[in-house]
Amino acid sequence: MKFGLYGLHRDRNVAPDVLARRAALAEQSGFESLWVGDHIALPPGEGNPPRLEALIALTYLAAVTSRIRLGVGLIVLPQRQPVLLAKQLTSLDVLSGGRLTVAVGAGYVEPELHAMGVALSERGARTDEYLAAMHALWTAEPAFTGRFASYAGVVQHPSPVQSPHPPILVGGHSRAAYRRAARTANGWYGWGLDPDETAQAQRTLAEATRTEQRPAALGELEITLTPTGLPDLDTARRYADTGVDRLIIELEGVPDDRVDDLITTIGETLIGRL
Repeated sequence: MKFGLYGLHRDRNVAPDVLARRAALAEQSGFESLWVGDHIALPPGEGNPPRLEALIALTYLAAVTSRIRLGVGLIVLPQRQPVLLAKQLTSLDVLSGGRLTVAVGAGYVEPELHAMGVALSERGARTDEYLAAMHALWTAEPAFTGRFASYAGVVQHPSPVQSPHPPILVGGHSRAAYRRAARTANGWYGWGLDPDETAQAQRTLAEATRTEQRPAALGELEITLTPTGLPDLDTARRYADTGVDRLIIELEGVPDDRVDDLITTIGETLIGRL
């Protein structure tokens, strides 16, 4: 099993020296990947800590690391302009030497979507269309026509290091998200599920894969999950037994003075033991 670390884009980690130090520590401790989330503007109140913009944070992480993979998840796809986003993700993949993984979702925070000019009712349709538009750009198709995004007579260079594009994961627990993952993605990203709930999600994904007639070129769905809290070795084994390929450990709620010790502890007690 692979282990990722989520959360170096927010709270105290927004300080450049802290971000760089903890990224290096995670790389040294054997983590497979570093993950940042994507919110651009959230309603005021508690539970809204300082956070860096996801793609800028990943660009910085690419510069201060050399081996560890870099993931954005979930990027709220309908509130991004897909032609620009395709270029940004390609640039990240090139500058990181092909270390990028992209997890996308449809979003759920209505004030944030509204602030970015997106109606909540359109988020699913935009997500599907933007994925198709980006794939067209990554495969050098010079035109794309859709309801929300269109272009003609343009291509993008360079191409991503990973061909034809960085791995794409689809996140979410709705039937639409499962179908989207089965139809278009390299993997699925779940959040906050225990092992039994994860097993049920796997069964629903398998059903969606059959219904959507998943393209053979995509291969098997890679399963990524962020559990609640820090799993011990036995719990991590239960996730592995359900077919989870990657566990991403979240830093939210961990006191700042314990984060470095937590990174080291995960390296010593979980990584390499499954």
